[in-house]
Amino acid sequence: MPKLRGEAFWRETLRSAHYVVAPMVDQSELAWRLLSRRHGAQLCYTPMLHAQVFLRDANYRRENLYGEACPEDRPLIVQFCANDPEVFVQAALLAQDYCDAIDLNLGCPQMIAKRGHYGAFLQEEWDLLQRMILLANEKLSVPITCKIRVFPEIDKTVKYAQMLEKAGCQLLTVHGRTKEQKGPLAGVASWEHIQAVRKAVSIPVFANGNIQCLSDVEECIRKTGVHGVMSAEGNLHNPALFEGRNPLVWEMAEEYLEIVQKYPCPLSYVRAHLFKLWHHTLQVYQQLREELAKVKTLEGIVDVNRELKLRCQEEIANQKEGEKPKEGLPFFHWICQPYIRPGPKERCKENRASGTEKGVCGKRALEEEEDGNSELLSKNKQKKKLRNPNKSFDPSLKPKYAKCDQCGNPKGNKCVFNMCRGCCKKRAFKETADCPGHGLLFKTKYEKSLSWQSSQRVIQNPEISRRGAVDVGETAALEEAGDS
Repeated sequence: MPKLRGEAFWRETLRSAHYVVAPMVDQSELAWRLLSRRHGAQLCYTPMLHAQVFLRDANYRRENLYGEACPEDRPLIVQFCANDPEVFVQAALLAQDYCDAIDLNLGCPQMIAKRGHYGAFLQEEWDLLQRMILLANEKLSVPITCKIRVFPEIDKTVKYAQMLEKAGCQLLTVHGRTKEQKGPLAGVASWEHIQAVRKAVSIPVFANGNIQCLSDVEECIRKTGVHGVMSAEGNLHNPALFEGRNPLVWEMAEEYLEIVQKYPCPLSYVRAHLFKLWHHTLQVYQQLREELAKVKTLEGIVDVNRELKLRCQEEIANQKEGEKPKEGLPFFHWICQPYIRPGPKERCKENRASGTEKGVCGKRALEEEEDGNSELLSKNKQKKKLRNPNKSFDPSLKPKYAKCDQCGNPKGNKCVFNMCRGCCKKRAFKETADCPGHGLLFKTKYEKSLSWQSSQRVIQNPEISRRGAVDVGETAALEEAGDS
């Protein structure tokens, strides 16, 4: 059967999907996809998978894709990050029988993507991207799709999209932010860019960005003309977003935890999902936030979820008539609703309110407090102080380390080369030397291997051992004759 392309692929394989759950690292796992599908999602992506790791690691493949068969988890698109055409295609060939399309991530703006040279940090390398998509389009039995971020210029964004279409991309997801727009600097996604791309290409287009409720989805489709709308943050805070509902948080949390019992996933994924679902409530019950952060088992997470539910139900029972939500929320904190990420100005106000000197923006000012006052420490350091009350964060009390002669990192105290372990390992290997301080015994192991090889040759050639015995006997006889 020939591979479906463009509009036919969207209509028949993806069943004209309008409501799409985004690929999210460690967050769009099977259990969450099933919950989202139960509440209106028509298409889901896997978490972003590393093509290189997927290719070499069977456990990684099993944990992320080859697990228990689940027919209701379709249509499904598997997303990879990659920067090598051969590696990308070989990984995709291993995945294509378990999905309906393969997506190339060209949208991740995080520092890890910059270090690994993938995601949005490939958007200037058009020749490489053409080779990757051309080869995938030629070798794969399923269509190839792409998820991109926009350039500041609409014209360049349009040419970028057209290049990907020409190379063989069969569906394009456009996140209407640049790679610099992330975290507190995220700002508003540009639907104008998305609309321009939609008009310029003939393949289906999904929009991503500014989606907090179902009315946003409908408005986005109306204004941009896209085939579907993808949600990430909005879906994490309200998995019933595509139903147009704002359910009670514990309803979604309990349903999700039931699915996890059947389709297990790492505890870190579960914990992260509950932090998102209960986000507004955990601002009220800080102690339970700490308990959720420290709990080590799924049963423990279920217990924290139950306690949060009881606290909210008690609050509802004591609620006064006509009382309104606090903190400017559209609903009470126990109802699933969007979380508006604060911008830089709001963060500055928060810092000033918490006592940061001179209204300095950013986390670094909090971390540099020398008196160890927990109220002025970052959240991570406050958690560490809870676990170890005697811990000091005064930088002047930090131990001073001697530096490695090679790279400047702290050197090993007992290293014979005065190096850190990494540099020491390279030198010891190159020189076939030992460094007991780092437990590196290249010379010793080499000598043992030579000794073992010598003994094996003697065992395998008995004649050598007999000849050696004769030689020894003759030598002894000659020595006796000489003595006489």
